[in-house]
Amino acid sequence: MSDSFYLFVRTIGRSAFWVSSQPVVLHAERSRRDGPYILAANHHSPYDVPLMIRHTKAKLDFVSIFEVFQNRFVAWFYGSMNAFPIDRLKPDGAGVRTMLRRLRDGRVLAMFPEAAIRPPEKSVTHGGAIRPGIGKLALLAGVPVIPCVIINSAAYLKLSAWLPVKAVRYGIIYGEPIVIQTDVEKNAAAETLERKLTTKMVELYGELAAAM
Repeated sequence: MSDSFYLFVRTIGRSAFWVSSQPVVLHAERSRRDGPYILAANHHSPYDVPLMIRHTKAKLDFVSIFEVFQNRFVAWFYGSMNAFPIDRLKPDGAGVRTMLRRLRDGRVLAMFPEAAIRPPEKSVTHGGAIRPGIGKLALLAGVPVIPCVIINSAAYLKLSAWLPVKAVRYGIIYGEPIVIQTDVEKNAAAETLERKLTTKMVELYGELAAAM
């Protein structure tokens, strides 16, 4: 882990996005809070990650998939950016312990509860499902979940998008914190949070799309 490296990369990367885009950013102040929380976002393209880094003031510890850490350079770079892998194909006790430890240390955990890149029409932003687990994690750590929706990050898949002409139009919106219920049975509380998260991400997509 290296917060210094994270801040260095964020500073350098912001310039590339600044010269190439005109983003719409809504309710970023909702992510500016003290203490740990989970930032849960849709995943339409790999560029969701740098856009979240650009617009979220908190330093984000990303939960990544095990497969990308098989590449040595990627493992070094992601690890230096405070990211860490989990194995989504089997129970990963070590990964869960790492997530809980980071949250208990006051970190902000960034996750993609869809667990994979999905096109918008199949995404949680359009009523798609999320993988269960984020509710139980929030319950175990005692932290809120802040939903985050990103639109048109996939524009950066085209080389022409990087031209310094501010031609890319993308959007990012942050929701109000969703707090786990403590007055109901634990499994019910986790499932309720996940339902609220799914519903809220659809609503946030609609608000952001209207603003763009």
